[in-house]
Amino acid sequence: MTDQPKQIGGGNTEQLRFHLGRAVENGVTQDELIEAITHVTLYAGWPNGMAAMGVAKRLFAPEEQ
Repeated sequence: MTDQPKQIGGGNTEQLRFHLGRAVENGVTQDELIEAITHVTLYAGWPNGMAAMGVAKRLFAPEEQ
């Protein structure tokens, strides 16, 4: 969970999906990720935080048939 704040703050959303996925594989819950992104948004700025939230939303979206 240390790479995600750096990526969010730097606006590096292209790598964020990979790192969020690995966090989930290691037992981090959806609620914990959303909480962390929300917290980092206060420091990283609204645009970066909302971009990260979009990545998380796509990560947790059900697969389309």
